[in-house]
Amino acid sequence: MEKRNQLYEGKAKKVFETDNPEILMVSYKDDATAFNGLKKGTIAGKGVINNKMSNILMQKLESQGIPTHFIEELNDRETLVKKVTILPLEVIIRNIAAGSFSKNYGVPEGKVFNSPTIEFSYKNDELGDPLCNSYHAVALGLCSKEEIETVKTYAFKINELLKDFWSKCGVTLVDFKIEFGRLSDGTIILADEISPDTCRLWDSKTGEKLDKDRFRRDLGGVEDAYNEVMKRLNENI
Repeated sequence: MEKRNQLYEGKAKKVFETDNPEILMVSYKDDATAFNGLKKGTIAGKGVINNKMSNILMQKLESQGIPTHFIEELNDRETLVKKVTILPLEVIIRNIAAGSFSKNYGVPEGKVFNSPTIEFSYKNDELGDPLCNSYHAVALGLCSKEEIETVKTYAFKINELLKDFWSKCGVTLVDFKIEFGRLSDGTIILADEISPDTCRLWDSKTGEKLDKDRFRRDLGGVEDAYNEVMKRLNENI
């Protein structure tokens, strides 16, 4: 597969065309950002871990009936994926109060919810990715009613599958952000990535943070946390 023009460079990845118009190549970077890009830095080896972890988890989800963009891992940092039009929605599932939820609603971090919550954010950097509900999403033309229902169904199923898997690794899945896209025929599939950049992962016994919160909050040991969570994943696949 031949890499061609770069289409896009985001905070954590570059996306390239290939000689197949329906296939893209994603290259993962070590760059790290937080607070909508206000804080910037580098996490050594992050790109390799995020690439490999995301690919492993995408394949696990695919085997359980969740359609994903994954095609083939090419090397430590590069993966072939199906070309999609990304829905401009960040989909956030929360099992435990943390981060902005705790801040916005005055809930102590660590409070376990009776049932998972779902949130949507309108992907728009200029507006600061504001929260929106499904009615807003449809009114703004971000997706159809049918698409938002498909996204909800997939998101909650993904949560159950990932919670179960991470539990076997001694890790608690606190919350996570995912994104979906449309194939050329309109089919909705899971896209983007699943990694310590996009998930809050806590050690099940100690509550130690094993994700990007270590970078956001200047807790130190960021690379060690990413490596630890990757090590546990590899031991349980």
